[in-house]
Amino acid sequence: MTSLSAALIQLRTPASQEAALAQAEPLIREAAAKGAALIVTPEGTNILQRDRAQLLPRLRTAEEDACVAGLRRLADELGVWLLIGSALVAAEDGQAVNRALLVSPEGRIAATYDKMHMFDVDLPTGDSIRESASYRAGDKAVAYDLPMARLGLTICYDMRFPYLYRALAKAGADIIAVPSAFTRPTGEAHWEILLRARAIETGSFILAPAQGGRHEDGRGTWGRSIAVGPWGEVLAMAEGDEPGVVMATLDLDAAQKARQAIPALKNERDFIGPGL
Repeated sequence: MTSLSAALIQLRTPASQEAALAQAEPLIREAAAKGAALIVTPEGTNILQRDRAQLLPRLRTAEEDACVAGLRRLADELGVWLLIGSALVAAEDGQAVNRALLVSPEGRIAATYDKMHMFDVDLPTGDSIRESASYRAGDKAVAYDLPMARLGLTICYDMRFPYLYRALAKAGADIIAVPSAFTRPTGEAHWEILLRARAIETGSFILAPAQGGRHEDGRGTWGRSIAVGPWGEVLAMAEGDEPGVVMATLDLDAAQKARQAIPALKNERDFIGPGL
């Protein structure tokens, strides 16, 4: 058996990069001490602030962001692969992006992915969310070859678009990360179901670290960080929404076994769509 020890870091990220680093660092150290070779943090690891007037002036490039810089040094110190599930940062052209940053054990940014699907919605709670008003959407799927497996990168709302996950799996991704800051109403209804479905459809491991609880900016997030196996089985899951570490051991051979048992990726066919 080829196995990988992975850790999901559940956070309740505050509204400044310095405070965010102070919250995340001890949990990442705990995960590394428990033997994690791959550590994944949630969406918005470096800052969460839903008031655009307060958020946008605080954003820095990934190279200048205090939390990102601190986490890169930490990955180097601990000798682990660290996926900053996403950092809210300024892009080179000045626009804001929601960007996953894969950091190598030497502290180098090995790969990046900009969130592709923007969460623009009016919620039953009366809240209105318009991610596209703050962030530029990405347009490129990303997978990266770790020493032990191929890792596909997605972020939160992406999970509702199965074609992205199929594309990553067909490109050889054994593990797909889904770092998230899921709202509480949709989290209670859909979180676990959607993630298990993405695992089953693609025969992939799903690693979904989450934000959880009531944040400084007033938002509520669902928590329940979860690791799912290629057969759809829950490998590990946080019981609630408190910050913490969720450890999971991945039998990497299981992805190939699941895809051989249910060869849906190979059996897919092109088709003519229905007329309007």
